Amino acid sequence: MMLSLMLADLAADLPQAVRLQRLAGWLRTHFRCGAVALLQREGDDLKPVAVDGLVRDALGRRFAIGQHPRLAAILGQRGVTCFHHDSNLPDPYDGLIDSHAGEPLPVHDCMGASLYVEGRPWGVVTFDTLEVGAFDEIAQDELRRLIAALEAAVRVTQLEGELRALRALRGGAAGEGAPAGEGEIVGHSEAMARLLHEIDVVADSELPVLVLGETGVGKELFAHRLHRRSRRHAAPLVHVNCAALPESLAESELFGHVKGAFSGAGGERAGRVEAADGGTLFLDEVGELPLAVQAKLLRTLQNGEIQRLGADRPKRVDVRVVAATNRSLGDLVRQGQFRADLYHRLSVYPIAIPPLRERGNDVLLLAGRFLERNRARLGLRSLRLSPGAEEALRRYAWPGNVRELEHAISRAALKAIGRGADRSDIVTLEADLLDLDLGQMPSNPAAPTPGVTPHLSLPATPQPMRDVVATCQRHAIEQALAAHQGNWAAAARLLELDPSNLHKLAQRLGLKG
Repeated sequence: MMLSLMLADLAADLPQAVRLQRLAGWLRTHFRCGAVALLQREGDDLKPVAVDGLVRDALGRRFAIGQHPRLAAILGQRGVTCFHHDSNLPDPYDGLIDSHAGEPLPVHDCMGASLYVEGRPWGVVTFDTLEVGAFDEIAQDELRRLIAALEAAVRVTQLEGELRALRALRGGAAGEGAPAGEGEIVGHSEAMARLLHEIDVVADSELPVLVLGETGVGKELFAHRLHRRSRRHAAPLVHVNCAALPESLAESELFGHVKGAFSGAGGERAGRVEAADGGTLFLDEVGELPLAVQAKLLRTLQNGEIQRLGADRPKRVDVRVVAATNRSLGDLVRQGQFRADLYHRLSVYPIAIPPLRERGNDVLLLAGRFLERNRARLGLRSLRLSPGAEEALRRYAWPGNVRELEHAISRAALKAIGRGADRSDIVTLEADLLDLDLGQMPSNPAAPTPGVTPHLSLPATPQPMRDVVATCQRHAIEQALAAHQGNWAAAARLLELDPSNLHKLAQRLGLKG
């Protein structure tokens, strides 16, 4: 019966994820075990591509082969490998069986098999149970008979992926993913599926792209994906953090200089734009560029030319510009801090990255990634979330997005160790360790506090634009602090600013000592 269902699915037109998920479910039912996982090898890691019976964050985890001896043993030999309840090798799924999520119970028995596609190792399939002796010789023989069918199912899904990549190449896009373990975007939500599709479509064009999103959503990752999926994927992607460029050196850094262009310029030097020739120039925090440099960047976008500082003649360059910002460039234009013509050139195709609070259960997948990372870093046997902690992660609004989630998980893991958790036990993170202010967090942290009407007192007589802007910023910060009883973190959320940036701005405006 099991084999006939698998063969029927091989002939059916199913999405890759659905095919593998159904396969994992059928295997779990057939072997009557606690959990089944299909894991694909990516470099030195095993990445779960389908699981049934494990906690929801399992799909977000990445299991380093060198840190999990059972997975390494399964991967290292053909056929079936079995670990009984008295094995002294730690199980990667200890505490992660979903039907017992409230109880951090160790797995008792485990078996698995390595899977090969066209003679090359693809990954592994694993079976786990809390029952002693569940995987006897009969179960192991049954798995041996099914290995060929499992490898065929994997090969079909692989061929489907290769076909999609060929179609993308025919259209001009590269279509390949990130290098293993580098810059992977984690998420299965509908919002992320729409976003990734949109990125893959625009990647094949030569249009400038403006990546928009709150602090911590991972705008750099999406810019890298756009480059990888573009026709320029074999050429360089040059990353420029505009906020880190000293104003006095910004022009030289971007466009280069000739010998003697300024004091200390002992020779010629190519700039970042020239280094990206033929590839992609990623301008992170583009709203921080000085106005004088904005004019030269506009020339590059319009004419494909740069001129090194101190040079007599321009040079031709062929670059695609991808910019990113967490600020409203439209507001900066109205304030005179950003050129309107450059804004329109950069925002030919704007892409908005959804905040974490709009991505549903993606928060648990990302938490799984950070849990496994901290488990390895701290030398823990197992690191998991309690049901209460999972609920807290889903309820919290995440004003700092993925970066805040990563810090929350790391902080909670350290607190658990500090409270005396034994590294050889299954360590469970409770909700209180996450230190999330669920009571005071509004459902939409970007919305103004109810009952607070923004009011800015502008001078009656004309003043320099810089003074007017400073006055407006000062009033906005004072009102936000008043609305939240002097709480700087809450004021930062209301103003849609990173807390550290708010403190720096307040110091510059004379609101802090």
